Amino acid sequence: MDPFNSSYILNEKRWLWIDYDKGISIILVGFSHCYFTLSGHGLAMEKYPFINYINTFMYGFRMPLFFIVSGLLVGRSLLKKNYSGYLTDRVNNILFPLLIWGSVQVTLQLLAAKYTNNTTTPWYYLYLITDPRLDPPFWYLNALFCIGSLYALLKAKLRLPPFVQVIIGFGLYAVNTWMKLDNHDFGFLNDICEYYFFFALGDLISDLLLNEGNIERLTSWKIFVPLAILFIGIQYHFTKFNLQPSIYGVQLTEYRQPFWFMLEALIGCAASLSFSFLLQKYRVFTFIRIVGYHSLFIYCMQIITMSFTRILCMNFLHMTNVPMLILIVWTAGIILPIFFYNFCLKNGLWWLYTFKKPKKQVEYMKRADIFSLNFRKNLSRPDNNLLQFNKKLSDND
Repeated sequence: MDPFNSSYILNEKRWLWIDYDKGISIILVGFSHCYFTLSGHGLAMEKYPFINYINTFMYGFRMPLFFIVSGLLVGRSLLKKNYSGYLTDRVNNILFPLLIWGSVQVTLQLLAAKYTNNTTTPWYYLYLITDPRLDPPFWYLNALFCIGSLYALLKAKLRLPPFVQVIIGFGLYAVNTWMKLDNHDFGFLNDICEYYFFFALGDLISDLLLNEGNIERLTSWKIFVPLAILFIGIQYHFTKFNLQPSIYGVQLTEYRQPFWFMLEALIGCAASLSFSFLLQKYRVFTFIRIVGYHSLFIYCMQIITMSFTRILCMNFLHMTNVPMLILIVWTAGIILPIFFYNFCLKNGLWWLYTFKKPKKQVEYMKRADIFSLNFRKNLSRPDNNLLQFNKKLSDND
């Protein structure tokens, strides 16, 4: 039994550093979601200021990094599938799970409204599309779908090169700066303006980062160590600023100093990419790769999983120790969505995540189950010959 489906993932032909990078990002995002999930429920969070400090320190580059990584692959996807195929994949892999899991979360919030202090209304189903910041965390999937679709349209139909798209992205970021400083809210358009630049930047640097020879040259402690030192210094500076009392919380730099936030994000992304190259080189912490492979599925149901875990721990087990709750809820928000996703694939519930059946992965899981069953049966035979059985498995492959 392989609840993580790790054998399939680790044998897939993929850019390992991308999975490492996405794994790092979703783990850090999970810590922030965990902090958000536990806040405001009568816990003495103020007694543990270091937890708030860690949450603030690691903010600033996680979401831009997701957009850069997604932008890295847009060019190759368009070459392979053309625009219509690429758009179909965006609907299948991003918009569909946004609508399914966003609706699940809104429905659960509506059912719980009479027992909690949430203000969810049926309008929140519409807000998943028009104003997704009201339905955290689904703003990310909304922005990723819109930005990717628009960028691919300009690239495929108008033949705009990545450099021009980066300039457009910078212009949109300037518009985003105006919107933030003047407190204008245009729903999903705010996020498009803020993150289009990072997506375009990913496409611009894709030839550099997806070339194996370049990756070997960039995989160096001489590059990572200076970047890590610069990252720590920058994060320390902006953490002090973001910890100031304000209505923006950890987003103070993002909302009041947007271009400094861009610099902070770019340095953090560079350090994370460099670290991912090193992880790929040494093939360590492979669990991060598995987490990265499942990052979108984790993201879809992370808040839901963490909320149920918090309710179980606090209301039924009467746990109030904040560090212990952080550890349990954070871990559950990473592990349980992976279990549930692979359970769904194995039991024909793949349609909860995509309208196109992932045939290759489902078939692999079926074969793995058959081989596992045959193996157990063979071990129970008195005349078991393990070497002969292994040969049969090899022949079947």
